Amino acid sequence: MTPDELKACFKQFSLSLMRLKRTLHDDRVRRTIANQLPRSGTFKAANYRAACLAKSPADFASKVGTTVEESDDPAFWIELHPARQTS
Repeated sequence: MTPDELKACFKQFSLSLMRLKRTLHDDRVRRTIANQLPRSGTFKAANYRAACLAKSPADFASKVGTTVEESDDPAFWIELHPARQTS
């Protein structure tokens, strides 16, 4: 996958999270989760774009590392959604 293709994937993922946010019911708990979803997804896309502008291989590795570290954040917020709770 090329860097431009990966950028496009991150962008589509971010847009998907924004669409998902619009489907969530509007109460206090769901609103908190709904607000975190686009933030967590768009940070990943922004961090990867920053990595593509890195000044050195070490800088690139560091920025991609941040992207990888944050890649699980959207899953965390989805798991917290009350509709996914079984107990």
